[in-house]
Amino acid sequence: MSPHPFPPARPLTRRQMLHRCGMGLGALALAQVLGDAGLFAGPAGGAPAAGAAGAARAAGAVRPLAPRVPHFAPRAKRVIHFFVNGGPSHVDTFDPKPALERYRGKPLPVPNLQTERKTGAAFPSPFKFHRHGKCGIEVSEIFPHVAESIDEIAVIRSMRAELPNHEPSLMLMNCGDAVMSRPSVGSWVTYGLGTENQNLPGFIAMCPGGYPIKEAENWQSGFLPGVYQGTFIDTQQSRVEKLIEHIRSGHASLGAQRRQLDLLLELNEEHARERTEDARLEARIQSFELAYRMQMEAADIFDLSREPRHVLDMYGEGVQARQCLIARRLLERGVRFVQLWHGAGQPWDNHEQIEENHRRLARESDRAIGALLKDLKGRGMLEDTLVLWGGEFGRTPTVELKDSGAPGQGRDHNPYGFSVWLAGGGVKGGCVHGETDEFGFKALEDVVHVHDLHATILHVLGFDHERFTYRYAGRDFRLTDVYGQVVRDVLA
Repeated sequence: MSPHPFPPARPLTRRQMLHRCGMGLGALALAQVLGDAGLFAGPAGGAPAAGAAGAARAAGAVRPLAPRVPHFAPRAKRVIHFFVNGGPSHVDTFDPKPALERYRGKPLPVPNLQTERKTGAAFPSPFKFHRHGKCGIEVSEIFPHVAESIDEIAVIRSMRAELPNHEPSLMLMNCGDAVMSRPSVGSWVTYGLGTENQNLPGFIAMCPGGYPIKEAENWQSGFLPGVYQGTFIDTQQSRVEKLIEHIRSGHASLGAQRRQLDLLLELNEEHARERTEDARLEARIQSFELAYRMQMEAADIFDLSREPRHVLDMYGEGVQARQCLIARRLLERGVRFVQLWHGAGQPWDNHEQIEENHRRLARESDRAIGALLKDLKGRGMLEDTLVLWGGEFGRTPTVELKDSGAPGQGRDHNPYGFSVWLAGGGVKGGCVHGETDEFGFKALEDVVHVHDLHATILHVLGFDHERFTYRYAGRDFRLTDVYGQVVRDVLA
Protein backbone atom coordinates (compact mmCIF):
# COMPACT_ATOMS: atom_id res chain seq x y z
CA MET A 1 0.00 0.00 0.00
CA SER A 2 1.36 3.43 -0.90
CA PRO A 3 2.15 5.73 2.06
CA HIS A 4 0.77 8.63 0.01
CA PRO A 5 -3.01 9.18 -0.03
CA PHE A 6 -2.90 10.11 -3.72
CA PRO A 7 -0.59 8.90 -6.50
CA PRO A 8 1.95 11.46 -7.76
CA ALA A 9 0.85 13.61 -10.69
CA ARG A 10 2.03 12.36 -14.05
CA PRO A 11 4.02 14.89 -16.13
CA LEU A 12 2.45 16.04 -19.40
CA THR A 13 4.18 15.52 -22.70
CA ARG A 14 4.82 18.59 -24.85
CA ARG A 15 2.03 17.54 -27.22
CA GLN A 16 -0.44 17.15 -24.35
CA MET A 17 0.53 20.55 -22.95
CA LEU A 18 0.00 22.29 -26.29
CA HIS A 19 -3.31 20.53 -26.84
CA ARG A 20 -4.72 21.38 -23.43
CA CYS A 21 -3.48 24.94 -23.21
CA GLY A 22 -3.97 25.89 -26.82
CA MET A 23 -6.79 24.07 -28.55
CA GLY A 24 -8.54 23.06 -25.34
CA LEU A 25 -9.17 26.57 -24.03
CA GLY A 26 -10.50 27.75 -27.34
CA ALA A 27 -12.87 24.80 -27.62
CA LEU A 28 -14.19 25.36 -24.11
CA ALA A 29 -14.74 29.06 -24.76
CA LEU A 30 -16.67 28.30 -27.94
CA ALA A 31 -18.59 25.58 -26.14
CA GLN A 32 -19.72 28.03 -23.46
CA VAL A 33 -20.92 30.54 -26.06
CA LEU A 34 -22.78 27.89 -28.05
CA GLY A 35 -24.20 26.27 -24.95
CA ASP A 36 -25.56 29.50 -23.50
CA ALA A 37 -27.23 30.29 -26.81
CA GLY A 38 -28.53 26.75 -27.28
CA LEU A 39 -27.02 26.71 -30.76
CA PHE A 40 -25.43 23.29 -30.83
CA ALA A 41 -27.36 20.15 -31.49
CA GLY A 42 -25.88 18.22 -28.59
CA PRO A 43 -25.98 14.45 -28.30
CA ALA A 44 -29.36 13.97 -29.92
CA GLY A 45 -29.76 16.52 -32.65
CA GLY A 46 -27.90 15.69 -35.85
CA ALA A 47 -24.31 16.58 -36.60
CA PRO A 48 -23.16 20.10 -35.77
CA ALA A 49 -21.06 22.10 -38.17
CA ALA A 50 -17.62 20.56 -38.68
CA GLY A 51 -15.74 23.41 -37.01
CA ALA A 52 -17.98 23.26 -33.92
CA ALA A 53 -18.09 19.51 -33.47
CA GLY A 54 -15.40 19.35 -30.82
CA ALA A 55 -16.85 22.35 -29.02
CA ALA A 56 -20.31 20.80 -28.98
CA ARG A 57 -18.97 17.62 -27.43
CA ALA A 58 -17.04 19.68 -24.88
CA ALA A 59 -20.14 21.68 -24.00
CA GLY A 60 -22.09 18.48 -23.47
CA ALA A 61 -19.47 17.39 -20.96
CA VAL A 62 -19.11 20.77 -19.22
CA ARG A 63 -22.84 21.54 -19.10
CA PRO A 64 -24.78 18.33 -19.74
CA LEU A 65 -28.10 20.06 -19.00
CA ALA A 66 -27.50 23.00 -21.36
CA PRO A 67 -30.45 23.75 -23.71
CA ARG A 68 -30.23 21.85 -26.99
CA VAL A 69 -31.87 22.07 -30.39
CA PRO A 70 -34.01 19.08 -31.50
CA HIS A 71 -34.20 17.64 -35.00
CA PHE A 72 -36.92 20.01 -36.23
CA ALA A 73 -39.04 22.89 -34.96
CA PRO A 74 -40.97 21.63 -31.91
CA ARG A 75 -44.61 22.34 -31.09
CA ALA A 76 -43.97 21.83 -27.37
CA LYS A 77 -40.87 22.47 -25.31
CA ARG A 78 -41.85 20.91 -21.97
CA VAL A 79 -44.03 18.09 -20.64
CA ILE A 80 -46.34 17.40 -17.72
CA HIS A 81 -47.14 13.70 -17.32
CA PHE A 82 -49.97 12.78 -14.96
CA PHE A 83 -49.25 9.16 -14.13
CA VAL A 84 -52.48 7.62 -12.82
CA ASN A 85 -51.00 4.72 -10.92
CA GLY A 86 -52.77 1.36 -10.79
CA GLY A 87 -54.77 1.41 -14.00
CA PRO A 88 -57.87 3.66 -14.12
CA SER A 89 -60.94 2.13 -15.72
CA HIS A 90 -61.44 3.59 -19.19
CA VAL A 91 -65.11 2.49 -19.29
CA ASP A 92 -65.68 4.59 -16.14
CA THR A 93 -63.74 7.69 -17.22
CA PHE A 94 -63.26 8.53 -20.93
CA ASP A 95 -64.70 5.60 -22.95
CA PRO A 96 -68.46 5.20 -22.42
CA LYS A 97 -69.91 1.78 -23.26
CA PRO A 98 -73.75 1.77 -23.13
CA ALA A 99 -73.78 -1.80 -24.49
CA LEU A 100 -72.64 -3.00 -21.07
CA GLU A 101 -76.03 -2.02 -19.65
CA ARG A 102 -77.79 -4.29 -22.16
CA TYR A 103 -75.62 -7.21 -21.05
CA ARG A 104 -75.75 -6.44 -17.33
CA GLY A 105 -75.20 -9.68 -15.41
CA LYS A 106 -74.72 -11.69 -18.62
CA PRO A 107 -71.60 -13.12 -20.28
CA LEU A 108 -70.12 -10.94 -23.01
CA PRO A 109 -69.77 -12.35 -26.55
CA VAL A 110 -66.04 -11.60 -26.73
CA PRO A 111 -62.96 -13.84 -26.94
CA ASN A 112 -61.57 -15.00 -23.61
CA LEU A 113 -58.63 -12.61 -23.28
CA GLN A 114 -56.00 -13.41 -20.67
CA THR A 115 -56.37 -11.41 -17.46
CA GLU A 116 -54.65 -11.75 -14.11
CA ARG A 117 -57.80 -12.89 -12.32
CA LYS A 118 -61.06 -14.54 -13.29
CA THR A 119 -63.85 -12.26 -14.35
CA GLY A 120 -67.55 -12.89 -14.92
CA ALA A 121 -70.48 -11.09 -16.48
CA ALA A 122 -70.80 -7.59 -17.91
CA PHE A 123 -70.38 -4.81 -15.35
CA PRO A 124 -71.90 -1.50 -16.54
CA SER A 125 -70.34 1.72 -15.33
CA PRO A 126 -71.97 3.13 -12.21
CA PHE A 127 -71.22 6.63 -13.53
CA LYS A 128 -73.12 8.76 -16.01
CA PHE A 129 -71.38 10.23 -19.05
CA HIS A 130 -72.17 13.71 -20.39
CA ARG A 131 -71.17 15.60 -23.54
CA HIS A 132 -68.99 18.64 -23.03
CA GLY A 133 -67.55 21.54 -25.02
CA LYS A 134 -68.07 22.41 -28.65
CA CYS A 135 -66.70 19.00 -29.62
CA GLY A 136 -69.34 17.12 -27.60
CA ILE A 137 -66.95 14.44 -26.31
CA GLU A 138 -68.48 12.30 -23.57
CA VAL A 139 -66.71 12.34 -20.21
CA SER A 140 -67.61 10.59 -16.96
CA GLU A 141 -69.36 12.59 -14.28
CA ILE A 142 -66.38 12.03 -11.95
CA PHE A 143 -64.22 14.42 -14.01
CA PRO A 144 -66.34 17.61 -14.32
CA HIS A 145 -63.40 20.04 -14.10
CA VAL A 146 -61.26 18.23 -16.66
CA ALA A 147 -64.33 18.07 -18.91
CA GLU A 148 -64.51 21.88 -18.92
CA SER A 149 -61.30 21.87 -20.98
CA ILE A 150 -62.27 19.01 -23.30
CA ASP A 151 -61.96 21.25 -26.36
CA GLU A 152 -58.21 21.37 -25.59
CA ILE A 153 -57.94 17.59 -25.19
CA ALA A 154 -57.35 14.69 -27.58
CA VAL A 155 -58.66 11.44 -26.11
CA ILE A 156 -56.99 8.26 -27.35
CA ARG A 157 -59.46 5.41 -26.72
CA SER A 158 -57.46 2.68 -28.45
CA MET A 159 -54.35 2.29 -26.32
CA ARG A 160 -52.67 -1.11 -26.16
CA ALA A 161 -50.06 -2.43 -23.74
CA GLU A 162 -48.63 -5.96 -23.52
CA LEU A 163 -49.13 -7.64 -20.14
CA PRO A 164 -51.85 -7.59 -17.43
CA ASN A 165 -49.35 -7.00 -14.61
CA HIS A 166 -48.39 -3.73 -12.94
CA GLU A 167 -44.60 -4.02 -12.87
CA PRO A 168 -43.93 -4.69 -16.57
CA SER A 169 -46.69 -2.32 -17.64
CA LEU A 170 -45.28 0.50 -15.51
CA MET A 171 -41.88 -0.08 -17.09
CA LEU A 172 -43.36 -0.17 -20.59
CA MET A 173 -45.26 3.10 -20.14
CA ASN A 174 -42.45 4.91 -18.34
CA CYS A 175 -39.35 3.41 -19.99
CA GLY A 176 -40.45 1.81 -23.26
CA ASP A 177 -39.61 -1.77 -22.32
CA ALA A 178 -41.51 -4.17 -20.07
CA VAL A 179 -38.50 -6.34 -19.18
CA MET A 180 -35.13 -4.72 -19.85
CA SER A 181 -33.79 -1.80 -17.84
CA ARG A 182 -34.12 1.28 -20.05
CA PRO A 183 -34.06 5.07 -19.57
CA SER A 184 -37.38 6.68 -18.73
CA VAL A 185 -39.25 9.02 -21.07
CA GLY A 186 -38.34 12.02 -18.91
CA SER A 187 -34.67 11.09 -19.02
CA TRP A 188 -34.74 10.79 -22.82
CA VAL A 189 -36.45 14.19 -23.11
CA THR A 190 -33.94 15.84 -20.77
CA TYR A 191 -31.05 14.20 -22.61
CA GLY A 192 -32.39 15.55 -25.89
CA LEU A 193 -33.44 19.05 -24.84
CA GLY A 194 -31.47 19.86 -21.70
CA THR A 195 -33.08 22.37 -19.37
CA GLU A 196 -33.61 26.12 -19.45
CA ASN A 197 -32.61 26.59 -15.80
CA GLN A 198 -29.18 25.34 -14.73
CA ASN A 199 -30.11 25.77 -11.05
CA LEU A 200 -32.83 23.11 -11.20
CA PRO A 201 -33.04 19.50 -12.40
CA GLY A 202 -34.34 19.06 -15.92
CA PHE A 203 -36.65 16.20 -14.86
CA ILE A 204 -38.66 16.06 -11.63
CA ALA A 205 -40.96 13.25 -10.44
CA MET A 206 -43.47 14.17 -7.75
CA CYS A 207 -44.97 11.24 -5.87
CA PRO A 208 -46.75 11.92 -2.57
CA GLY A 209 -46.18 9.51 0.28
CA GLY A 210 -43.09 7.75 -1.06
CA TYR A 211 -42.17 5.57 -3.99
CA PRO A 212 -44.68 3.68 -6.19
CA ILE A 213 -44.26 0.11 -7.46
CA LYS A 214 -40.81 -0.28 -9.11
CA GLU A 215 -39.74 2.79 -7.15
CA ALA A 216 -37.10 5.01 -8.80
CA GLU A 217 -36.93 2.72 -11.85
CA ASN A 218 -39.97 4.66 -13.10
CA TRP A 219 -37.81 7.77 -13.60
CA GLN A 220 -34.42 6.10 -14.05
CA SER A 221 -31.76 7.29 -16.48
CA GLY A 222 -30.79 3.69 -17.34
CA PHE A 223 -27.72 3.67 -19.56
CA LEU A 224 -27.94 7.44 -20.10
CA PRO A 225 -25.63 9.55 -17.90
CA GLY A 226 -26.97 9.80 -14.35
CA VAL A 227 -27.50 13.56 -14.60
CA TYR A 228 -30.62 12.86 -16.69
CA GLN A 229 -32.36 10.79 -14.01
CA GLY A 230 -35.51 12.23 -12.48
CA THR A 231 -35.28 13.97 -9.13
CA PHE A 232 -37.84 12.56 -6.68
CA ILE A 233 -39.96 14.91 -4.57
CA ASP A 234 -42.37 13.69 -1.90
CA THR A 235 -45.21 16.19 -2.25
CA GLN A 236 -46.91 14.75 0.83
CA GLN A 237 -44.58 17.19 2.57
CA SER A 238 -44.97 20.96 2.45
CA ARG A 239 -41.68 22.26 3.89
CA VAL A 240 -38.84 22.53 1.39
CA GLU A 241 -36.46 20.69 3.73
CA LYS A 242 -38.83 17.70 3.67
CA LEU A 243 -39.74 17.94 -0.01
CA ILE A 244 -36.12 17.57 -1.10
CA GLU A 245 -33.74 15.73 1.19
CA HIS A 246 -30.51 17.53 2.14
CA ILE A 247 -31.51 20.67 0.23
CA ARG A 248 -29.84 22.77 2.92
CA SER A 249 -26.79 22.20 5.04
CA GLY A 250 -27.36 22.30 8.77
CA HIS A 251 -23.79 23.28 9.60
CA ALA A 252 -22.24 25.22 6.70
CA SER A 253 -22.99 28.51 4.97
CA LEU A 254 -23.24 28.75 1.18
CA GLY A 255 -19.73 30.19 1.05
CA ALA A 256 -18.32 27.33 3.10
CA GLN A 257 -20.17 24.81 0.95
CA ARG A 258 -18.73 26.41 -2.17
CA ARG A 259 -15.20 26.01 -0.84
CA GLN A 260 -15.90 22.41 0.11
CA LEU A 261 -17.28 21.65 -3.34
CA ASP A 262 -14.31 23.30 -5.03
CA LEU A 263 -11.95 21.07 -3.07
CA LEU A 264 -14.11 18.01 -3.73
CA LEU A 265 -14.24 18.86 -7.45
CA GLU A 266 -10.44 19.10 -7.55
CA LEU A 267 -10.09 15.69 -5.92
CA ASN A 268 -12.78 14.14 -8.12
CA GLU A 269 -11.19 15.47 -11.29
CA GLU A 270 -7.86 13.97 -10.25
CA HIS A 271 -9.69 10.69 -9.69
CA ALA A 272 -11.60 10.99 -12.98
CA ARG A 273 -8.46 11.51 -15.07
CA GLU A 274 -7.51 7.92 -14.29
CA ARG A 275 -11.05 6.69 -15.03
CA THR A 276 -12.19 8.49 -18.15
CA GLU A 277 -14.89 5.94 -18.98
CA ASP A 278 -16.69 6.06 -15.61
CA ALA A 279 -19.90 8.01 -16.28
CA ARG A 280 -21.08 7.44 -12.71
CA LEU A 281 -18.30 9.63 -11.33
CA GLU A 282 -19.22 12.49 -13.66
CA ALA A 283 -22.88 12.10 -12.67
CA ARG A 284 -21.94 12.32 -8.99
CA ILE A 285 -19.90 15.48 -9.60
CA GLN A 286 -22.82 17.06 -11.48
CA SER A 287 -25.29 16.11 -8.72
CA PHE A 288 -23.15 17.85 -6.09
CA GLU A 289 -23.04 21.01 -8.17
CA LEU A 290 -26.77 20.93 -8.92
CA ALA A 291 -27.66 20.41 -5.26
CA TYR A 292 -25.60 23.48 -4.37
CA ARG A 293 -27.26 25.64 -7.02
CA MET A 294 -30.77 24.46 -6.10
CA GLN A 295 -30.53 26.03 -2.66
CA MET A 296 -30.92 29.43 -4.28
CA GLU A 297 -34.15 28.62 -6.16
CA ALA A 298 -35.92 25.74 -4.41
CA ALA A 299 -37.28 27.74 -1.48
CA ASP A 300 -38.93 30.24 -3.83
CA ILE A 301 -40.51 27.61 -6.09
CA PHE A 302 -42.05 25.53 -3.33
CA ASP A 303 -43.34 28.48 -1.33
CA LEU A 304 -46.94 28.53 -2.52
CA SER A 305 -47.85 31.36 -0.16
CA ARG A 306 -46.49 33.66 -2.87
CA GLU A 307 -49.42 32.73 -5.11
CA PRO A 308 -52.47 35.05 -5.18
CA ARG A 309 -55.49 33.85 -3.21
CA HIS A 310 -57.65 33.47 -6.33
CA VAL A 311 -55.08 31.08 -7.83
CA LEU A 312 -54.93 28.99 -4.65
CA ASP A 313 -58.71 28.87 -4.56
CA MET A 314 -58.84 27.76 -8.20
CA TYR A 315 -56.56 24.78 -7.54
CA GLY A 316 -58.27 23.87 -4.26
CA GLU A 317 -56.94 22.03 -1.23
CA GLY A 318 -54.92 18.85 -0.84
CA VAL A 319 -51.77 17.18 -2.08
CA GLN A 320 -52.79 17.02 -5.73
CA ALA A 321 -53.60 20.73 -5.79
CA ARG A 322 -50.24 21.51 -4.22
CA GLN A 323 -48.23 19.41 -6.64
CA CYS A 324 -50.08 20.72 -9.70
CA LEU A 325 -49.33 24.29 -8.64
CA ILE A 326 -45.69 23.43 -7.93
CA ALA A 327 -45.50 21.82 -11.39
CA ARG A 328 -46.64 25.04 -13.06
CA ARG A 329 -44.05 27.02 -11.11
CA LEU A 330 -41.33 24.56 -12.13
CA LEU A 331 -42.28 24.82 -15.81
CA GLU A 332 -42.21 28.62 -15.58
CA ARG A 333 -38.60 28.35 -14.41
CA GLY A 334 -37.45 26.14 -17.25
CA VAL A 335 -37.80 22.57 -15.93
CA ARG A 336 -38.28 20.34 -18.97
CA PHE A 337 -40.24 17.30 -17.75
CA VAL A 338 -42.48 17.03 -14.69
CA GLN A 339 -44.18 13.76 -13.77
CA LEU A 340 -47.06 13.97 -11.30
CA TRP A 341 -48.09 10.72 -9.67
CA HIS A 342 -51.54 10.04 -8.30
CA GLY A 343 -52.52 6.90 -6.46
CA ALA A 344 -49.06 5.69 -5.45
CA GLY A 345 -50.22 4.88 -1.92
CA GLN A 346 -53.90 4.19 -2.66
CA PRO A 347 -53.87 3.38 -6.36
CA TRP A 348 -56.56 3.27 -9.01
CA ASP A 349 -56.14 -0.51 -8.88
CA ASN A 350 -59.75 -1.06 -7.82
CA HIS A 351 -60.43 -4.78 -7.82
CA GLU A 352 -63.24 -4.04 -5.34
CA GLN A 353 -65.61 -1.14 -4.67
CA ILE A 354 -64.74 0.61 -7.92
CA GLU A 355 -67.63 3.07 -7.66
CA GLU A 356 -66.57 4.36 -4.26
CA ASN A 357 -62.84 4.33 -4.95
CA HIS A 358 -62.84 5.79 -8.48
CA ARG A 359 -65.16 8.57 -7.32
CA ARG A 360 -62.87 9.38 -4.39
CA LEU A 361 -59.68 9.28 -6.47
CA ALA A 362 -61.17 11.46 -9.19
CA ARG A 363 -62.37 13.95 -6.58
CA GLU A 364 -58.80 14.18 -5.25
CA SER A 365 -57.32 15.12 -8.61
CA ASP A 366 -60.01 16.46 -10.98
CA ARG A 367 -60.20 20.03 -9.73
CA ALA A 368 -56.43 20.50 -9.64
CA ILE A 369 -55.91 19.07 -13.14
CA GLY A 370 -58.72 21.20 -14.54
CA ALA A 371 -57.25 24.28 -12.85
CA LEU A 372 -53.78 23.54 -14.22
CA LEU A 373 -55.10 23.28 -17.78
CA LYS A 374 -56.90 26.61 -17.44
CA ASP A 375 -53.97 28.24 -15.67
CA LEU A 376 -51.50 27.17 -18.35
CA LYS A 377 -53.81 28.42 -21.08
CA GLY A 378 -54.39 31.73 -19.33
CA ARG A 379 -50.64 32.29 -19.05
CA GLY A 380 -49.98 31.37 -22.68
CA MET A 381 -48.06 28.27 -21.62
CA LEU A 382 -50.42 25.53 -22.81
CA GLU A 383 -49.53 26.17 -26.44
CA ASP A 384 -45.97 24.95 -25.86
CA THR A 385 -46.57 22.51 -22.98
CA LEU A 386 -47.58 18.91 -23.67
CA VAL A 387 -49.89 17.46 -21.01
CA LEU A 388 -50.38 13.67 -20.80
CA TRP A 389 -52.84 11.84 -18.50
CA GLY A 390 -53.08 8.07 -18.15
CA GLY A 391 -52.05 4.91 -16.33
CA GLU A 392 -50.24 1.70 -17.24
CA PHE A 393 -53.38 -0.06 -18.57
CA GLY A 394 -57.17 -0.07 -18.24
CA ARG A 395 -59.66 -2.38 -16.57
CA THR A 396 -62.04 -5.10 -17.71
CA PRO A 397 -65.66 -4.36 -18.64
CA THR A 398 -66.52 -7.56 -16.80
CA VAL A 399 -66.76 -7.90 -13.03
CA GLU A 400 -63.91 -9.51 -11.16
CA LEU A 401 -64.83 -12.72 -9.34
CA LYS A 402 -64.00 -13.28 -5.70
CA ASP A 403 -62.13 -16.35 -4.51
CA SER A 404 -65.50 -17.97 -3.88
CA GLY A 405 -66.44 -17.43 -7.52
CA ALA A 406 -69.10 -14.85 -6.63
CA PRO A 407 -69.06 -11.51 -8.48
CA GLY A 408 -67.52 -8.56 -6.64
CA GLN A 409 -67.77 -4.83 -7.25
CA GLY A 410 -64.50 -4.20 -9.08
CA ARG A 411 -62.62 -4.81 -12.32
CA ASP A 412 -59.43 -6.67 -13.20
CA HIS A 413 -56.45 -5.35 -15.23
CA ASN A 414 -56.90 -4.90 -18.96
CA PRO A 415 -53.90 -4.14 -21.24
CA TYR A 416 -55.82 -4.89 -24.46
CA GLY A 417 -57.68 -1.59 -24.62
CA PHE A 418 -57.64 1.59 -22.53
CA SER A 419 -57.60 5.38 -22.73
CA VAL A 420 -55.16 8.24 -22.25
CA TRP A 421 -55.52 11.88 -23.15
CA LEU A 422 -53.19 14.60 -24.44
CA ALA A 423 -53.51 18.37 -24.39
CA GLY A 424 -51.44 21.43 -25.19
CA GLY A 425 -48.56 21.99 -27.59
CA GLY A 426 -48.99 20.29 -30.94
CA VAL A 427 -52.22 18.51 -29.97
CA LYS A 428 -55.52 18.76 -31.84
CA GLY A 429 -58.02 19.54 -29.10
CA GLY A 430 -61.58 18.28 -28.99
CA CYS A 431 -60.95 15.02 -30.82
CA VAL A 432 -61.19 11.29 -30.17
CA HIS A 433 -58.76 8.82 -31.74
CA GLY A 434 -59.49 5.12 -32.13
CA GLU A 435 -61.98 2.95 -30.33
CA THR A 436 -62.33 -0.26 -28.40
CA ASP A 437 -64.96 -2.90 -29.15
CA GLU A 438 -68.54 -2.14 -28.12
CA PHE A 439 -67.83 -3.39 -24.60
CA GLY A 440 -64.40 -1.82 -24.08
CA PHE A 441 -62.42 -5.04 -23.86
CA LYS A 442 -60.02 -4.63 -26.77
CA ALA A 443 -58.72 -1.80 -28.97
CA LEU A 444 -59.96 -2.44 -32.52
CA GLU A 445 -59.75 0.73 -34.60
CA ASP A 446 -56.59 2.86 -35.02
CA VAL A 447 -54.79 0.93 -32.28
CA VAL A 448 -52.08 2.91 -30.46
CA HIS A 449 -49.34 0.89 -28.78
CA VAL A 450 -47.30 2.49 -26.02
CA HIS A 451 -44.40 2.76 -28.50
CA ASP A 452 -46.66 4.84 -30.77
CA LEU A 453 -47.54 7.13 -27.87
CA HIS A 454 -43.85 7.64 -27.11
CA ALA A 455 -43.09 8.35 -30.77
CA THR A 456 -45.85 11.00 -30.72
CA ILE A 457 -44.53 12.64 -27.55
CA LEU A 458 -41.06 12.91 -29.08
CA HIS A 459 -42.50 14.24 -32.34
CA VAL A 460 -44.23 17.24 -30.73
CA LEU A 461 -40.95 17.96 -28.92
CA GLY A 462 -39.13 18.11 -32.25
CA PHE A 463 -37.56 14.64 -32.45
CA ASP A 464 -37.66 11.95 -35.08
CA HIS A 465 -37.90 8.96 -32.75
CA GLU A 466 -35.99 6.74 -35.20
CA ARG A 467 -33.00 9.11 -35.22
CA PHE A 468 -33.13 10.00 -31.53
CA THR A 469 -30.58 7.51 -30.20
CA TYR A 470 -27.86 6.87 -27.65
CA ARG A 471 -24.98 4.51 -28.30
CA TYR A 472 -24.54 1.91 -25.58
CA ALA A 473 -22.81 -1.49 -25.55
CA GLY A 474 -22.07 -1.23 -29.26
CA ARG A 475 -25.66 -0.47 -30.32
CA ASP A 476 -27.71 2.65 -30.96
CA PHE A 477 -30.68 2.51 -28.60
CA ARG A 478 -33.83 4.59 -28.73
CA LEU A 479 -36.92 5.05 -26.54
CA THR A 480 -39.16 3.25 -29.04
CA ASP A 481 -36.68 0.37 -29.63
CA VAL A 482 -37.47 -0.78 -33.22
CA TYR A 483 -41.18 0.12 -33.15
CA GLY A 484 -43.48 3.13 -33.08
CA GLN A 485 -45.55 5.24 -35.44
CA VAL A 486 -46.46 8.88 -34.77
CA VAL A 487 -50.22 9.22 -34.15
CA ARG A 488 -50.72 12.09 -36.57
CA ASP A 489 -54.50 12.20 -36.20
CA VAL A 490 -54.15 13.78 -32.75
CA LEU A 491 -51.71 16.45 -33.94
CA ALA A 492 -52.81 19.99 -34.79
